[in-house]
Amino acid sequence: MFTLFKSKAVLKDLIPDNHIDIHSHLLPGIDDGAKNFGDSLRLTQALQNFGITQFITTPHVIQHVWENTHEQIIATKNDTIADLRKNNVNTPFKAAAEYLMDDQFVRLFQSKELLTLKDNYVLVEMSYINAPIQLYSILFDLQVAGYIPVLAHPERYLFYHNNFNEYAKLKKAGCLFQLNLLAVVGYYGGNIATIAEQLLQKGMYDFVGSDVHHDNHIAAFEQKVKIKDVKPLKEIIGNNQFFKV
Repeated sequence: MFTLFKSKAVLKDLIPDNHIDIHSHLLPGIDDGAKNFGDSLRLTQALQNFGITQFITTPHVIQHVWENTHEQIIATKNDTIADLRKNNVNTPFKAAAEYLMDDQFVRLFQSKELLTLKDNYVLVEMSYINAPIQLYSILFDLQVAGYIPVLAHPERYLFYHNNFNEYAKLKKAGCLFQLNLLAVVGYYGGNIATIAEQLLQKGMYDFVGSDVHHDNHIAAFEQKVKIKDVKPLKEIIGNNQFFKV
């Protein structure tokens, strides 16, 4: 007597051809991602091998930590594109940014143009310690300024795990949600994988991102997903075609 178990999928096998990655840290020496161009080239080629054919890389903009300006990011992107082409990598490669929502961010979007994923879609994040006190004011003002917030990795904000209503409140406030793909293989821990699965089942995610910083992230794509139902995951992976150029 035996029981047939359905084998879980390997994460990289869920990435379709012509996938668009909207969250990564591939620009060299600009944040906690690629340290040099060698890293950028290796990580980009590895992601290409998974089926990714367009990149929107998103260096951090964090006051007192990674104070990257619009001009610095674009200049680094242009240099990186030129170096990638010298190495026969001609994949569309755009730079946006991942903005920490704080007081500095408010001053920034009220005075200067933000680097967006596409049109007015802007990638934002919170501190992993706590949400900003003025979170909903920031989100309101951001939308008044003409932007649509795409919240990076909501599953990783531990302070929301015991208050799931906050996720619904964020959605009602106009936030779109971007899942970190590595969450579904348990890279950030089992609890975060569980929250990611619950958000998937509730249909709360809009897009996905690799959030690749280094080789350990690449290696995690070889792991099997821990969630039971991959159908909603496949659907939001497909949503990334919205960003196709």
